[in-house]
Parts: sequence; structure tokens; C-alpha cells
Amino acid sequence: MAGNGIVVVFDFDKTIIDCDCDNWVIDELGFTDLFNQLLPTMPWNSLMDKMMKSVHEQGKTITDIVEVLKRTPMHPRIVPAIKSAHALGCELRILSDANLFFIETILEHLGLRECFSEITTNPSFVDEQGRLRIFPYHDFTKTSHGCNGLCPPNMCKGMIIERIQASLEGNKKIIYLGDGIGDYCPSLRLEEADYMMPRKNFPVWDLICKNPMLIKAEIHEWSDGEELELVLLQLINMISAEENSAQLISVDCKLQTISASAHALPQALPVPQ
Repeated sequence: MAGNGIVVVFDFDKTIIDCDCDNWVIDELGFTDLFNQLLPTMPWNSLMDKMMKSVHEQGKTITDIVEVLKRTPMHPRIVPAIKSAHALGCELRILSDANLFFIETILEHLGLRECFSEITTNPSFVDEQGRLRIFPYHDFTKTSHGCNGLCPPNMCKGMIIERIQASLEGNKKIIYLGDGIGDYCPSLRLEEADYMMPRKNFPVWDLICKNPMLIKAEIHEWSDGEELELVLLQLINMISAEENSAQLISVDCKLQTISASAHALPQALPVPQ
């Protein structure tokens, strides 16, 4: 298949969906004022867990949260783009600072869950009382993840990209799509053969534009779902065409070597009578 040598890593908020799913849920359930009041007092990830407690105490159910998630705004070309990349044979992954319950609920509603081989995000589950619990991917209350960059305390996406890179077999190429500050660190870890797709005029784009030479990967920006689909599928087809061309050249060289070797064989000496 065309995309067998390609791993596409998507951010989720403002990349696959057109909003921040945490904000979307809080706003739609009517808890924006409380969220804004508490935001200066604790890390975002801890605040979301606390907000889910308040949501539960006010009588909102998991069903209410699911119905809100099903209404999450997104560009109409995102679903076809993901399905096309998957059909072409690319391995698709999600790397997000949202949480597993929100992401999986949205993907399942869209019929996209089976397209992704891995979702790396903050863990979450519904407890016995029916309350959604949200925990940090990296427990920053015990140790720091050690990244001195712009990453939040609960997740360094750059370190996760390095783990993905180490796990890949062969010469697979990574295409990374993201929009936020947290997507800058992984962009710095990509190799020359990889591709970075930052969302234009969003924080990661602004950071990259300050010094593009720090990014080894090829940079291909996009601004909305239509451009995301166009650029992503063009890159997949281009990479596939280059790999096919390299394979043909390799086979041709081998055939030429065999042919040259045959002509170079010495003539048989006559047997004396």
C-alpha cells in the first residue's frame, strides 16, 4: 500500500477537532465562570479533574458529557482526510494533552476509532459513582518529566515522539500535525526525512517562524480542514512515489550488475585433444 512507510501523528484539539474539547465541555455544560475562577490556582490537568467533580455534584451525568462531545465542532473534510490516509496504508496515531474519554468518545461517534493504532494522552475513567476522573499522563506531583522547554508539567510530547521514533522499524517517515505550544517540542525532535504540518497562525506556527532553521523536518503549513486534507494526502502520495522510484532504481541497478557480471565472464578454454 502507498502509505506503508508513513506514520502520521495527530494532535487532537484544534487539529482533528476545531476547538479545545476541555473548554467545549466546560462551556456547553455551563461551568465557564467556575473554571476561569479556579484556573490561576492549579495546573490545567488537575483543574479538569476538579471540574468533573463539580459537574457530577451539580447533577450532570456521563450521558450529558457524551452528548456534548458528540456536538464537538470540526471541519467537514477532517473525517475524509483521516479515512483516506488510513486507507492508503499509513499508521495513524494521536498525541494529545486532552484525555482518553473525550478523545475516544468523539472518535467513536465519528466512526474513526479503528483508524488509529495508538492514542497517547492523559488517562481518564468513569468511577463507581459515575464521575469522570482525569489524571496526568506524567505524574508531575512525584517527578518532573525533565523537559526544560515550553511543555506543560503533565506531558512532554517531544519525549513521546522520541519513544515513537525508537519503536519504528525500517526507514519509516513521520508526518506530525499540530497547532499548540505543546507541539513545538516534538517538532524539534523530527528528523530531516520527516514532515511537520503546523496550523498556520496558531502558537506552534508562530514559534517555528521565529527560527525555522531549528526544525530539521520539512515544514508544510495548513490553515483549515480543507488544506489539512490537501497537504496531508499530497505528502503521502509524494513520499510513496519517491519510495517506489527508489525501489525501481535499486532493482534496475541489481539487474545491471547481473548483466555486467555475465558479460565479464572469461571465455572457456579449448580442451586439448
